Amino acid sequence: MTSPATPAAGVTLRLLDKADKEIVKLDRAIVGAVYKFQHDFRRNPRAGGFDLKQLKGDGRLWSARVNREYRALLLRLGGDDWLLVSVKHRKHVHENLERYAYGINQVTGAVEYVDLQIVREDVLRQAPPLPQPAVPPTEVPEASAGAEVPLFADFTDEQLADLGVAEPLVPLIRKLTTDDELLGLVEYAPRHTGEVLLHLRDGCSFQQVMDQVTEPVALPERALPADDWQQAASRAQAVVITDDEQIQRIIEEGDFGRWKTFLHPLQEKLVRRVTSGATRISGGPGTGKTIVALHRVKHLVDRLPPGHTKPVLLTTFNKNLAVDLRARLLSLGGPQTLARVDILHVDQMATRIVREADPGNAKRRIDDTQVLREWRQLLVEAGESRWDAEFLSDEWNQVILGQAVNSRADYFRVRRAGRGRSISRSERAEIWQLAERFTQRLDLQGMETHRQVAERAARLEIGRKSKIDARQEQRDARSGLDNIHVESGSGAWLRYRYRHIVVDEAQDLSAAHWKMLRAMAPTGPDDIFLVGDTHQRIYDNQVTLGSLGINIRGRSGRLTLSYRTTREILRYASSILDGVEQDYDDLNGDRDTLDGYRSILHGSRPVLRGAVDRNAELDLVVDQLQGWHDIPRESVAICVPTNEMVAEVGQRLARRGIVSAEITRDGPQGDEGVHIGTMYRFKGLEYRCMILAGVSEGLVPRSSVDTWERTDPARHRRELQRARSLLFVAATRARDALTITWSGEPSRFIGPLIQPGTPCGATARDHR
Repeated sequence: MTSPATPAAGVTLRLLDKADKEIVKLDRAIVGAVYKFQHDFRRNPRAGGFDLKQLKGDGRLWSARVNREYRALLLRLGGDDWLLVSVKHRKHVHENLERYAYGINQVTGAVEYVDLQIVREDVLRQAPPLPQPAVPPTEVPEASAGAEVPLFADFTDEQLADLGVAEPLVPLIRKLTTDDELLGLVEYAPRHTGEVLLHLRDGCSFQQVMDQVTEPVALPERALPADDWQQAASRAQAVVITDDEQIQRIIEEGDFGRWKTFLHPLQEKLVRRVTSGATRISGGPGTGKTIVALHRVKHLVDRLPPGHTKPVLLTTFNKNLAVDLRARLLSLGGPQTLARVDILHVDQMATRIVREADPGNAKRRIDDTQVLREWRQLLVEAGESRWDAEFLSDEWNQVILGQAVNSRADYFRVRRAGRGRSISRSERAEIWQLAERFTQRLDLQGMETHRQVAERAARLEIGRKSKIDARQEQRDARSGLDNIHVESGSGAWLRYRYRHIVVDEAQDLSAAHWKMLRAMAPTGPDDIFLVGDTHQRIYDNQVTLGSLGINIRGRSGRLTLSYRTTREILRYASSILDGVEQDYDDLNGDRDTLDGYRSILHGSRPVLRGAVDRNAELDLVVDQLQGWHDIPRESVAICVPTNEMVAEVGQRLARRGIVSAEITRDGPQGDEGVHIGTMYRFKGLEYRCMILAGVSEGLVPRSSVDTWERTDPARHRRELQRARSLLFVAATRARDALTITWSGEPSRFIGPLIQPGTPCGATARDHR
């Protein structure tokens, strides 16, 4: 007898992509019944209470009782392997079997299911009746007069079939005349069909869609038997349900959690690609760069020989992101993968290296604000008036430390890209002398910065690499052994720290970080894999990887499809970058672009709400939260520009009985409640609903930025770009809903969005 605590042997229950989105719209009581159904069905699908029966006239579609009113529709893939495709009211299950269209897509090899009746009723019935102008019987109007041209009139049925569009949907696709209808159909269509149609609608040619969308997921010829339904379900990204908590997460988050580990076939090719050297993957927010990085780590670990070492490094820019990466890698690969990977944020890595070399170092870390104060004090004490503290602080941080410059001669040669003001050789000599005095000042006071630690770590690792390479030459001459392990001068083994390095949020690392990482792994196949988007660069670290020994030319990939953010939110967020996109680089000296960046998700337009003062704006924030009462609080966040506003919002929510958790360096301070934090804290995070509060002129961008407009135009331009990027990052953390609020004058970055007649539509504004 099968234990009630474990599934029956050989019973598999899968959940089809998009079935969860249908289920989550049902009443809570019905959703609860679905939890119980999948729990019991996996134990014994033939239990009498399910009333499991095959639909008449159909060879593979079955129905099973969920509760008194609802039944589950399941495809029997083979044996006791079942695919849950829908949950419907019992009166709709048997009334019209022709409504259910399912099969294996002959292009992609994935199982597909569509309820044609829902598409007809919910999508096409929204189309307004075609105008019928009064025309005298003797007059024959031109064919185009008053007619609405179908969206896909330029493509034949054969072309749509070749691109992998679900065949049963083609007649309905022919009737689409508006974008609203198209987005409605995409909501119900198989994922691949939606991608193809949206790419075509966005202006891509047949061949472009074939190359970018269809070919990466197409089956090799005769690679899949026509009746291999189990393999077809796997290609459809159907989730195998293994426990109750898993389906609860999937359904309650409405697919929000699943996309964090979902791997599209195009992404899978990037993950598994063998390269001769470093590789870079770019793409806009939500395109799955981090997912690709995580799967790449698992792929690299799976190829390792057995052992107990950690030859793979997964690193990112800050502590919050590193914690998130650890949790997601554990979910993806389990403890066995985690055991072979070092997961550290890049400054933590630098600190480890420096402490190995100087275990007694007890210096106090200071931030950029304290650094600027120390520069000002040094100039006062030295009676120096030729240079201002802000310029010297930036030069020290971005050029000397940022590029790991460790000698006067190197400083004379180093490039100062993006610094704006040019300086002569004699001026460089003066600056270098002041920088040396400043470093000595910090040393005497027992202080250091993260950038100093990174620069020292880079020098230490470069020195270590030189020893390894020199001794390797000696060993090669003697025995030709592997270059990973070499003897140190003391007789101990000296080795490269890692075989493979994977970097997330690569755009925010400094040149010193890259020099350190480059020296940690031997140059060769699959050595460094980095993902990032310079449109999301929120720190002033601009680098050219080729000059740092990391050659990515010819080994780059680009992701353009967002799996997180709706088209409506994406349109608003992208408009923040309007007019300045040409200023973004690709980490190797060329221009980066968001051309082709799009989403297959459809949702409501963002809401913009203004208030006369901060107090009234906080009321708007509370009102919006109450409007999202049916969303789990942990899936909602409030993003603000300053720490002061974090405290204000938290206090206002507490007075209204709303639990909140502040996001700090160490992540959310609590397991429950709405998350609140500054824009910097939300880097790499995602939420179903977001409020961007305090998007007012003077805060976004901060008023001090404009002081550079006359004295240092290059810096002014750079600071404005960073502020735009920060707002762009914040806006793209939302999946389903985005609300932007301000008090007084709205930020210049959202001004175009709140003007009547803009493409983004009208806005909702409250003035209290």
